Amino acid sequence: MITLRNLPEPRLLFAKGEHVCPRRGIAEFGVYDRVGRTRRSEVLCGGVGTGSCLEALSEWVLRCKGAIHHEGGADATRHPNLHPPFCGMTTGWGFDVTLSFAADLARPIKESEIKEIEAIEALSQRHIQAVELYYDHVKFLAQNRHVDVIVCVVPEALFKALASPEEVSLEPTLDGDGAEPVGELNFRRAVKARCMHLGKPLQLVREKSLGAHVRGQQNDATKAWNFCTALYYKSGPTVPWKLVSDSSRGSLCAVGIAFYRSRDLRTLSTSLAQIFDELGNGLILRGTPVDLDKDDLRPFMTDQQAFDLLSAALQEYHSAMGNYPARLVLHKSSRFRAEEIDGFVRAADAAHVNTTDFLRVSDSRLRLYRNGNYPPYRGTLMSIDAKHHVLYSRGSVPWYQTYPGLYVPQPIELQIERSDESPQQIARELLGLTKMNWNNTQFDGKYPVTLGSARKVGEILKYLEESERPQARYAFYM
Repeated sequence: MITLRNLPEPRLLFAKGEHVCPRRGIAEFGVYDRVGRTRRSEVLCGGVGTGSCLEALSEWVLRCKGAIHHEGGADATRHPNLHPPFCGMTTGWGFDVTLSFAADLARPIKESEIKEIEAIEALSQRHIQAVELYYDHVKFLAQNRHVDVIVCVVPEALFKALASPEEVSLEPTLDGDGAEPVGELNFRRAVKARCMHLGKPLQLVREKSLGAHVRGQQNDATKAWNFCTALYYKSGPTVPWKLVSDSSRGSLCAVGIAFYRSRDLRTLSTSLAQIFDELGNGLILRGTPVDLDKDDLRPFMTDQQAFDLLSAALQEYHSAMGNYPARLVLHKSSRFRAEEIDGFVRAADAAHVNTTDFLRVSDSRLRLYRNGNYPPYRGTLMSIDAKHHVLYSRGSVPWYQTYPGLYVPQPIELQIERSDESPQQIARELLGLTKMNWNNTQFDGKYPVTLGSARKVGEILKYLEESERPQARYAFYM
């Protein structure tokens, strides 16, 4: 029998309290690791860009040290919880760190070097030249200056010179297992991969986005929330918030399994594991090349490949936490094959994991409607049977008193392949994992972090050679 229920909004834990909203929680209670943990009191920010870019960055960092009020007019007045002011990144409250950027942490790029790249006829060569230009400056900062994270500011002229026509989807999807176009180019992915071995996370921003009150962009307070939260997490090991957990259920390890293609298409697909512990720390593991299912042309793993990948993931968890998890939640966007399940189960048993839940997460074609002009509430769960469920991870949000999206929300389908927990508990945990995106402090993300960022991670890994060892920290892929 089909049943409908509303799941409560997952709560987040901060230094001195709980809240459903990351922004309000940080402003009122302070970042989670502010109390009881040894951490730095300053985030040192390096910068690479033209002279005008670095001036814009310096002015923006200075603005982010103080409060920034939302100037959204009537919309901000009607929905104050959706548009809270930025609390400022300084000591004493909120983030409780000082965001610092100075001339000796900046590496200027000559305007003539940008013009040289613009003059190159072939797009691929423009990309190569631009990546190497930024790499040289990032390398200097990483090796000769004490910095926590490096901001690469891309001037508008270079941004336009590197732009290539790409299909843009109105809604993000989980269908990231298909082939990218041959010769696919992306400056952000390429420069992050090129600089990865230097050991400093990067934050890439357009020069345009550093200006105040830019038409067509997010308001300045929202930009500051997202920019500073990302920098704080990347400067790690730090976490701004964590999910409120039920200690009676034991420690939780959430793992997302995904695949990506090589840029030259020589490798069909390579497996990828994203691991998140109960604190929200993320780790990335690259697996081995896999084959395609002859029926649906989707990638799959053999029993041994599944065992090896999950064993490595659990070992990484053990190294970080000092013990294996009591519970394992495994998310996959493609269907599970019997041999994959066998391999995953063997790996979990070898680590003495008490309970396991294997869940396929995909976009659903079903739609629900409610009276009025707004879509169903976020957290609406429709259970079709014990195995199949539909969850609205995006929708009307009571805390915001509105639906904050631009398009009609599409629910996600949860297909439970194997479980030791109830479907409601599995859905509650998945809803919580949608709030663990450090790039976006608006808490109505569509996908759990285990899968929502998997495609972006794969798109960076495909720029690495097989002989290159990728960084394990999730901060290098954000």
